[in-house]
Amino acid sequence: MLLSHEAPTEDTMIRAWSHSRLSNFESCRLRAKLLYIDKLEEPRGELKPGQTEYANDRGTRIHEAAELYVRGGVELIDELKDFSSEFKKLRELFKEGKVSLEGDWAIDDAWRPTAWKSADTWGRLKLDAMVTLTPQHAVVIDYKSGRRSGNELKHAEQTQLYTVATLLRYPDVERISTELWYTDQNDLARVEYTRAQGMRFLKKWNDRGLALTTCETFPPNPNKYSCRFCHFGPKGSGVCTVGV
Repeated sequence: MLLSHEAPTEDTMIRAWSHSRLSNFESCRLRAKLLYIDKLEEPRGELKPGQTEYANDRGTRIHEAAELYVRGGVELIDELKDFSSEFKKLRELFKEGKVSLEGDWAIDDAWRPTAWKSADTWGRLKLDAMVTLTPQHAVVIDYKSGRRSGNELKHAEQTQLYTVATLLRYPDVERISTELWYTDQNDLARVEYTRAQGMRFLKKWNDRGLALTTCETFPPNPNKYSCRFCHFGPKGSGVCTVGV
């Protein structure tokens, strides 16, 4: 075990972390409590002029279409055609048994694989595709249907998390490539790590996960960034009375 922590109390602590949960927690602890302990829902709001679907719905639809194409039997949808050559290659590798799709990875607090909803689940992450080029070289691919600009830091963090989780899950892998396919911008970002380089990320992610899952107090963090789009503040539901 890396760093042990006591089993959290279900109704007062957040039991498991993910990248999105960490982002919300580190932005505002109160918001994380309201979402993951109190189970309050944030409204979707209204569609912007010209929008026909919410961004999350669109992202889900595009991801599902990508998976169906790689598995075979359907055509590539228009939103993915800028990446037609990459998806064609991915489909060929899938037929060869070298690609796993839509991986729901869960880990315990020692970073060992466990079930998604197991009692010992401590962290969760989702992979769009993983390619095993050789037993020593893996490629992790994440489809991005939104914009790249302004999200560089968040997306870079995701690739680091994918890297360390893959290296721990597959001990024979010595080289890992992470690819972000920005399907709206026809842009591909690729980073490669050796095992030694990738394992340097472990402590950071372990510490961040521990900070969330051992937290017992959830004060608000009012500032113009964390409050700007938060429904729980005075301009929204009013659950949180602190705002800027």
